[in-house]
Amino acid sequence: MYIHQHPEWPKFRWDAGQLGTRLAEVRHQQGRLIGRMEGLGFQLQREAVLETLTADVLKSSEIEGERLDTEQVRSSVARRLGIDIGALKPADRQVEGVVEMMVDATRNYGEPLTVQRLLAWQAALSPTGRSGLMQVRTGAWRTDASGPMQVISGPLGHERVHFEAPAAARIQGEVEEFLAWFEAPQAVDAVLRAGLAHLWFVTIHPFEDGNGRVARAIADLALARSERSAQRFYSMSSQIRAERNAYYSALERAQEGTLDVTAWLDWFLGCLGRAIEGAQGTLDTVLRKARVWERMGDLRVNERQRMVVNRLLDRFEGKLTTSKYAKLAKCSQDTAHRDIAALMEAGILVQGPGGGRSTSYALTEPE
Repeated sequence: MYIHQHPEWPKFRWDAGQLGTRLAEVRHQQGRLIGRMEGLGFQLQREAVLETLTADVLKSSEIEGERLDTEQVRSSVARRLGIDIGALKPADRQVEGVVEMMVDATRNYGEPLTVQRLLAWQAALSPTGRSGLMQVRTGAWRTDASGPMQVISGPLGHERVHFEAPAAARIQGEVEEFLAWFEAPQAVDAVLRAGLAHLWFVTIHPFEDGNGRVARAIADLALARSERSAQRFYSMSSQIRAERNAYYSALERAQEGTLDVTAWLDWFLGCLGRAIEGAQGTLDTVLRKARVWERMGDLRVNERQRMVVNRLLDRFEGKLTTSKYAKLAKCSQDTAHRDIAALMEAGILVQGPGGGRSTSYALTEPE
């Protein structure tokens, strides 16, 4: 029996005593992280939010087995946040749709969650009306025209059904009950509400495609409300991606169990705590950028140099060579050589070991 088949569904229950210590720890972690980030100043906060939302969009899609172009995602997020990152890479409609949903969920956390908003989010995820090679209904609830909605894994002929969602005829009423609960004042801690909302929505499974990503966006919205802040400094989706197998196992156990969701909430709180701990990496990246740009503050840096240094600070793959510089900056080899020489003289770049055609350059590490 799935949880949505229980007579008392959706009256969830949990052991508050068992969760109390972990919840208090997570709340303490939230407060410490927000306090540290607020001490960075406005510009560095914006950089941290850019890093976090970019990771959130990329990893939420990766959980579903879909890889988006990192530079497209980052450019799309930066445009929406009004952050200048130099040359912006045009983003395709799918990337823009995922970014639009995640930014709306976090930046507009105070706005009510409605049926229209949910439908718009799901439609944004599949702007072409397709998921891979498959045609999907967008901006509308799923139907049972092709049979019940099931989560299945395994090769053809040896499939395993992990979960079967409620019948399509129930969806409208189920979603309305969920939204009424989500927006109603209640005594449940806002962080616990995020975990409950995630499980509840993904159990209803109202769409043909995109249920997991929408459920994670809803959880992010609830977490933003728990902090009363649109500033996202940690990525829950990144941590879920790192623990994807445990995530799916925890969901499956919860959906096949009773309405006692203590175990699910315990896993959710633990994952959230590890996500907040992982924000240290974002903080380190932002501070490193700040130190580099502080050193460059008094230098006369042209747009080519600024753009390449930004790329080196943002997930640059491989080693920088004169040829790569010329390609990135869309300039000649001679111009690239002069730009690199000026950055080396200023102490921004350092030449790596080797010479000739294998000569490479890297950012000097600030103290």
